[in-house]
Amino acid sequence: MALGCLVLLLSLLRALGLADPGPLEDVVIDRYYIPKVCLREVQMGDFIRYHYNGTFKDGTKFDSSYDRGATVAGVVGVGRLITGMDRGLQGMCVNERRHLIVPPHLGYGSIGVADLIPPDATLYFDVILLDIWNKEDKLQITTLYKPERCNRTVENSDFVRYHYNGTLLDGTLFDSTYGKDSTYDTYVGAGWLIKGMDEGLLGMCAGEKRRIVIPPFLAYGEKGYGTVIPPQASLVFDVLLMDLHNPKDGIFLEHLEVPESCKRKAATGDFVRYHYNGTLMDGTLFDSSYSRNHTYNTYIGKGYIIPGMDQGLQGVCIGEKRRIIIPPHLGYGETGAGDKIPGSAVLIFDVHIVDFHNPTDVVEIKTIFRPEGCNTTTRDRDFIRYHYNCTLLDGTALFSSHDYESPQEATLGASKIIDGLNTGLLDMCLGEKRIVVIPPHLGHGENGARGVPGSAVLRFEVELLHMEEGVPEGYLFIWHSEPPENLFEEMDLNKNGEVPPEEFTAFITAQMSEGKGRLMPGTEPEKVISDMFQNQDRNKDGKITADELKLKSDEERERIHEEL
Repeated sequence: MALGCLVLLLSLLRALGLADPGPLEDVVIDRYYIPKVCLREVQMGDFIRYHYNGTFKDGTKFDSSYDRGATVAGVVGVGRLITGMDRGLQGMCVNERRHLIVPPHLGYGSIGVADLIPPDATLYFDVILLDIWNKEDKLQITTLYKPERCNRTVENSDFVRYHYNGTLLDGTLFDSTYGKDSTYDTYVGAGWLIKGMDEGLLGMCAGEKRRIVIPPFLAYGEKGYGTVIPPQASLVFDVLLMDLHNPKDGIFLEHLEVPESCKRKAATGDFVRYHYNGTLMDGTLFDSSYSRNHTYNTYIGKGYIIPGMDQGLQGVCIGEKRRIIIPPHLGYGETGAGDKIPGSAVLIFDVHIVDFHNPTDVVEIKTIFRPEGCNTTTRDRDFIRYHYNCTLLDGTALFSSHDYESPQEATLGASKIIDGLNTGLLDMCLGEKRIVVIPPHLGHGENGARGVPGSAVLRFEVELLHMEEGVPEGYLFIWHSEPPENLFEEMDLNKNGEVPPEEFTAFITAQMSEGKGRLMPGTEPEKVISDMFQNQDRNKDGKITADELKLKSDEERERIHEEL
């Protein structure tokens, strides 16, 4: 303490009647600073640590723990201190400051201390208490915050990751993980921690905050630690547990939402599309498929994803929501991943299964309604009109024919619709209603289509409204009755011995308008007629002659008639 301050203090003590009142019978105590919070007061038998300045009445300093650069540690009330100090320290709180006036008979008496304290000297001490503990003390644990959800707590042999601020009992900071931007990672109960921390972490939940007060004999004891933790120091740790796991842990599943109907569950070899949020155990988000507006698509059970996710997706239903908690050895291990997943991190995935399929899957057909007395059903080459609603398996609407003025039209087997839908429309009766589920390889494949995600399983609700029998495969026109006996003469409208494209088109069009024949339904008439002309123009000179239509046999004649 500066000399001026000490003189001022002594003047104040005199004014208060505390200084030099004549011979003192006992210690004079001035509690000039008392902390607002005092959890405990010094009692006989307590171990304490404190700093002090010792002076004589005139302000001359005779001793100072500050000058020695080390606190004083001792036991109160067992005769190891001068009687005046023993009495003056009792009832103190940590961080309390006191002025003590110790009369000679409670100090060093008529003998004094050679070359340091003269006989019959009154001693003045300025003391601050830094630490207090007792051999009977136990660990003090205060829960500052505890999360509502806690599926397990720390046990011996668990591996934990936590942040902490470490202070002495007087609030002096000696260490912190926050400044290092890294958690403290260790096993509990394996002797890697001081005993007090080993005990203090037991029973904690991930995300829990605790204050752990550790007496010296459960910390660094008489030796302290380096220059930051003095001997006989109580330690205070404010701990935030980030996560915990055990090397023996497997994945942990929480079934958040399971559909009432689940005809099939995902298994090894299935291709799954799902959305997810990935967080650490403290809730920190490290990845999300929702932010990319795109599902994560992968095979399960084949090593394409981390082992914990491979296991966690087994047995899911379409539409299911599931929480998968994955220990590090089934996640990204000791090294972590990138700058968002630290080493030895437990991962939590909240997943929503959009759909899944297997490359061996076929089209699933469920008949909702089938008219009675149905004798005629759709086949390849038939022309049909139908209504449909198309959705993903999670119910997301994609397309509907009801959004247009007229139903959808198609010629089955003409490669105008996806293979799976073509299959689903076969063998239908007029008026029949079906649900058709189509795996991606029979739909729009890995790349998807406009408005259709890649690798999506599609669900169609279809109703057959109209059907026309198609022509046999390989034919473009069918006569409804016997064709003209003199076919070429009928075609040769200007009777010049040649049939150009214009005459051929006029002839076929007339046959159709008179109901004598028809083209393959659902096709473009002009293109089909042009293809027919090209088939008959064997010389490729832009015209058909009688020789090109000459029939070599009744069999050939019949075949050409059917083709025409």
